[in-house]
Amino acid sequence: MAGVIRLDTHAVVWLYAGDVERLSDTAVTAIETHDLVISPMVQLELTYLHEIGRLTVSGAEIVGDLADRIGLRLSDATMSAVVHAAASLSWTRDPFDRMIVADAIVAATDLLTKDERILANTAFAHW
Repeated sequence: MAGVIRLDTHAVVWLYAGDVERLSDTAVTAIETHDLVISPMVQLELTYLHEIGRLTVSGAEIVGDLADRIGLRLSDATMSAVVHAAASLSWTRDPFDRMIVADAIVAATDLLTKDERILANTAFAHW
């Protein structure tokens, strides 16, 4: 493997659903060549999306399935370090995006996202 890459929530949903055609060529290559990690905020956002009816399965089910199928794992960055890094991310008011980006900052890893706002404000975000 080429190292570790973090995934944003939508990438996790698309992988779980098998919607790989929604992933860019760069994203597919990164997924195939890196160990995959997510912020615990991704799992929380998936849970929220399930609660409001946007997903039919829980965040824990999605993460567990992808852990078994592709080795996806949760970040072990401390909450205090992530919150500290998130404090400077004033370009967004979305708490999920803020914490997901901050988790990647703390780990000094790239983030795979299609989110245009994250891509425009984060040098280590790619799609």
